[in-house]
Amino acid sequence: MYKNYTDPWGKVHMHEFNWTIEELSVMESSYFYGYLVTQIPAGFLAAKFPPNKLFGFGIGVGAFLNILLPYGFKVKSDYLVAFIQIAQGLVQGVCYPAMHGVWRYWAPPMERSKLATTAFTGSYAGAVLGLPLSAFLVSYVSWASPFYLYGVCGVIWAIVWFCVTFEKPAFHPTISQEEKIFIEDAIGHVSNTHPTIRSIPWKAIVTSKPVWAIIVANFARSWTFYLLLQNQLTYMKEALGMKIADSGLLAAIPHLVMGCVVLMGGQLADYLRSNKILSTTAVRKIFNCGGFGGEAAFMLIVAYTTSDTTAIMALIAAVGMSGFAISGFNVNHLDIAPRYAAILMGFSNGIGTLAGLTCPFVTEAFTAHSKHGWTSVFLLASLIHFTGVTFYAVYASGELQEWAEPKEEEEWSNKELVNKTGINGTGYGAAETTFTTLPAGVEASYQQQAQAPNPTNSFAISWDDHGASSGVVENPHYQQW
Repeated sequence: MYKNYTDPWGKVHMHEFNWTIEELSVMESSYFYGYLVTQIPAGFLAAKFPPNKLFGFGIGVGAFLNILLPYGFKVKSDYLVAFIQIAQGLVQGVCYPAMHGVWRYWAPPMERSKLATTAFTGSYAGAVLGLPLSAFLVSYVSWASPFYLYGVCGVIWAIVWFCVTFEKPAFHPTISQEEKIFIEDAIGHVSNTHPTIRSIPWKAIVTSKPVWAIIVANFARSWTFYLLLQNQLTYMKEALGMKIADSGLLAAIPHLVMGCVVLMGGQLADYLRSNKILSTTAVRKIFNCGGFGGEAAFMLIVAYTTSDTTAIMALIAAVGMSGFAISGFNVNHLDIAPRYAAILMGFSNGIGTLAGLTCPFVTEAFTAHSKHGWTSVFLLASLIHFTGVTFYAVYASGELQEWAEPKEEEEWSNKELVNKTGINGTGYGAAETTFTTLPAGVEASYQQQAQAPNPTNSFAISWDDHGASSGVVENPHYQQW
């Protein structure tokens, strides 16, 4: 608490901390310094170690550190607070790459959108519950109570997670044999060798236009996400004149709408793909550009409207529209390079984290002297999203890239291992090896699914970059990881 405030009973509470806005911005950004550092290493860790355990570790340790934060505030040590925040960023930086590592073993190709977006919805559900609950706890209990509550809940959740999750279907003790076979056959074989620094095609990744399309989109979405997560309550209080207790519920509504849109978008995206209505490339571009375009347009309204009601409605619509983009760029890693999906997620999320580092300073610079600076804040957010729309529309792809194919020697190693160990127990999720060939019937069905959309659908074709010049490999085993 660095400002005086009046509680619901009319009692005035004097501020406990003498932080300046600049010092507060540094402490808010310190989390992202740690978060940025572990993004790319997290991709390697998710490929080398069980990604489900890595995910649980990140959440559990991060939650425990959250319990320690009030102590840092109470001893009035800026350095201790920053250190704890950096440590939180370090351990939680592995979470998103680890989640993509989980889907490497569990998500059939035609269910990637719905499964991944369902998992991502947790981020927005946290904001939906956290914003109003934090406002209530700060107003009626104490400023430290949200830290303790979320920390304890996170630790309990992590314990449950470790007890009920498993790395691969073959390791799950209660999964049915039918479901295990379905997942393994749908995904195909996974190379039994883990990516190393030398084996990863860094040059191809860094020069890949589809990869950079994901990166630019990630930065654009991250900018607005962190802007609202860190400053939405402040905006409603300073620019719209709302009380903290009242603004908490309103601040949660945009994230509630977005969570619903994310779930709906994931289902719709996979429906369009699995029924061959649109190609994967077309689906990713339409959802991403439509979501970003709508968000950018409504952000302009937020920037220039003089009506509080219009500002709130436009903010809700902007965040809601962005939910469609999650079925675009945020699952696109699994399309273009499933073998390196965790690494690409770390790479793109790392650059996206730069938004979390710079956004507090930019926002503070615009709003330090006048509430009218919020116009510039939302105008900048809109322009960043329009940039993301343009770049993604031109360069994105939904097809497996040539450089993402396992090398021939790796495939030969897998085949030799199968010859030595036999067929039994050699599914990609088995303990002895990670190679499974597709049965003839399944292979034929996936060859049909990999075909281009209906040629009569000119709209789909116009969005599809699939062709001889796209650098895409026609591969019936496109789900080869």
